[in-house]
Amino acid sequence: MDFAHLTTVMRRLALEAGDKIMEIYNSPEFEVKSKSDSSPVTEADEAADALISAGLRAEFPDVALVTEEQSASHDQTVSTFLIVDPLDGTKEFVQRRGDFTVNIAYVHEGSPVRGVVYAPAKGRLFYTDAGGNAVEETGPFDKQTVGAVTPIRVSKPDAAGLMVVASKSHRDQATDDYIAKYTVKDMTSAGSSLKFCLVATGEADLYPRVGRTMEWDTAAGHAVLVGAGGDVVRFDNHQPLRYGKDGFANPFFIAYAPGVDLQEA
Repeated sequence: MDFAHLTTVMRRLALEAGDKIMEIYNSPEFEVKSKSDSSPVTEADEAADALISAGLRAEFPDVALVTEEQSASHDQTVSTFLIVDPLDGTKEFVQRRGDFTVNIAYVHEGSPVRGVVYAPAKGRLFYTDAGGNAVEETGPFDKQTVGAVTPIRVSKPDAAGLMVVASKSHRDQATDDYIAKYTVKDMTSAGSSLKFCLVATGEADLYPRVGRTMEWDTAAGHAVLVGAGGDVVRFDNHQPLRYGKDGFANPFFIAYAPGVDLQEA
């Protein structure tokens, strides 16, 4: 894989998808439908999925492609592939809260090694560069020319009080019970894959997820966090979170900055 070219393409497609999403987001109204699992899907999800899929297939025709909106067509496991969530945080989008992202990642032999996370309503763009290092680019964003880029790095956690980020839409008692095992200085909520990015930038030290997620929800944020020096492990045994699983469903997991003394489930 030509990682320099991959980075350029993923960044451009994320920005283009973001423009399409915001066009619909800022319209007076938009249609919200329910998928077979009762989760919401909007015309923004579908438009962004079509745009990104076409772009990736044109540039990387020999690489398997998995997207949330086309996941039903994938009936076998893969280990090296591109994976897309065109609009992560649809509930945040529908409620016009802004915490939604475009996620594109490249998984190699079960590990997400490159990714881009774009939060168009927040104006924040995170991605891995050609060398796999995580950066945040500040806008305004030009689709052809990279702007000001800042390397991002996880913080050194303070054991006397951790910064914790948790899901905005999926917070539950099991999550609170696990967080209670730590000494917490402050806690914030965020939607979508932004939670991984807050750990990557040092704005949080720990993000536990005790709830259902799919690989397209996490791969891009996972890649950004690893590129910033962090990691993501399974909740049950602290082994690496792997990708290309049958059905693409994740187990519970913990995203964290090294130095956090992970507690048992």
